[in-house]
Amino acid sequence: MTNKTTASQVNLNNLENVSGGLTVNSQITDNITQTNVKVLGEAPAVSLGILYQATAHALANAAHNATYAQQQATVTAQAATTMGVSTLLSIDTAATGKASKKILGA
Repeated sequence: MTNKTTASQVNLNNLENVSGGLTVNSQITDNITQTNVKVLGEAPAVSLGILYQATAHALANAAHNATYAQQQATVTAQAATTMGVSTLLSIDTAATGKASKKILGA
């Protein structure tokens, strides 16, 4: 069985062991340290940014759904009003026609 070292196991303490006993330039180790510090320093800000973005997306979806529901309710109310007015006008028209027929004696 071979002894493999993963990238997550590599740190500054065992960097020379991983390199096979070869010395590593101090600029390289300094760069790795700076990169790790940068990543760890940015992690809270990045995670909050993702949280804010997800929250904004969810709120936008909620607002969109509310707007859509309101539009659909308005369309339904308008259709019901139109049918009611149409029914009222058709009843009135029939009654007027019957009364006119009776008056004219036709």
